[in-house]
Amino acid sequence: MGRWPGGTQERLQEAAIELFTERGYERTTVAEIATRAGLTERTFYNHFADKREVLFPGQDRFIAEIREAVTAAPPKQSPLDAVLTAFTAGSNWFDQRRKAAQRRRNLLDAHAELRERERAKAAALGEAIACALRARGLSDPAATLTAAVSVAAHQLAAARWLADPRRGTLGHHLRAAFEDLHHTARTW
Repeated sequence: MGRWPGGTQERLQEAAIELFTERGYERTTVAEIATRAGLTERTFYNHFADKREVLFPGQDRFIAEIREAVTAAPPKQSPLDAVLTAFTAGSNWFDQRRKAAQRRRNLLDAHAELRERERAKAAALGEAIACALRARGLSDPAATLTAAVSVAAHQLAAARWLADPRRGTLGHHLRAAFEDLHHTARTW
C-alpha cells in the first residue's frame, strides 16, 4: 500500500484549479491548495515542485511515453505517422478529462507565468521527439523540424478539441492536424 492515499495528485490539482479560479493564481498559496485538498503542505511538495507544476501532472511521464512510442514505431512508418501514432495512443485518457482540461486551459491562457511553463514543457516534448526520430535514423535538421511541427500540430489539435462544440475526440483532432501537415508538405 502506498504512503499517500490514492488520487492525491488529482485532489491537489482539483483544489489548485478551484482556488486559482476563485482567488487568482498569484493570490493562491501552496498551503491553501493543500488545505483545500485535505492534505499537508509537505504532501503537496512530495508530488509537485511548486504551484505551477500542479497544472502539469504527469508531463514527464507523458513525454517519456511519447519518446518510447516514437522510438519503437515500425521502421517503415514515416516519421510524422510515428509521432501521430504515439500521440493518439493515449488520447482517450484526455477525452475522459475534457472538462478539467478546459479549466486548465483557461488558467494557462490567463497567466503568463503558466504559459511560460507550458512552453518549456512543449520544448521538452519536442526535444524528446527529435531524439526518438534520430534514434530511428532520421538525421538533422529533418528530425528537429519534424519534432517541432509535430508539437505545433499537437497544440493545434488540443485547441481545436477543446473548442469543438460537437465534442469530437482528441484523436480525431490529432489525425486532422497531421493530415493538414501531410497536405501542406505535398503542396510545397
